[in-house]
Amino acid sequence: MPRFFNPDTMPKPASNYVQAVEMASPGRRLIISGQIGVTPDGEMLAGYREQAGQAWRNALAGLAACNIRITDIVAIRVYDVAPGNVSAYRELRDQFLEGHAPASTYVIVAGLAHPDLLTEIEVEAFSEH
Repeated sequence: MPRFFNPDTMPKPASNYVQAVEMASPGRRLIISGQIGVTPDGEMLAGYREQAGQAWRNALAGLAACNIRITDIVAIRVYDVAPGNVSAYRELRDQFLEGHAPASTYVIVAGLAHPDLLTEIEVEAFSEH
């Protein structure tokens, strides 16, 4: 089972994530490509909360397809195009992860693959099952 922790020698996290995750084999590692605010039928949603919510639904669907649980997520990487969305991102992250706190990186970028995209969320998981 991955060990989620905050070493005393590192700064305390600014929100609900951990500074380190240690994984040991045997197990399965799953990396979900960056997910965006596009529905499975191809519709790009409008607005930050709508896109971020859909990106989370897409990422969690990838976990479900491999029978991997939310608590198996060990790292998240988020790329947003506007700095004013961090509070909304944290709220949605906490809602979708149901309190689980993996390692986390949040980056503001100049743009994503399409000019209407506002966020992209990449997820990494490790399961012993």
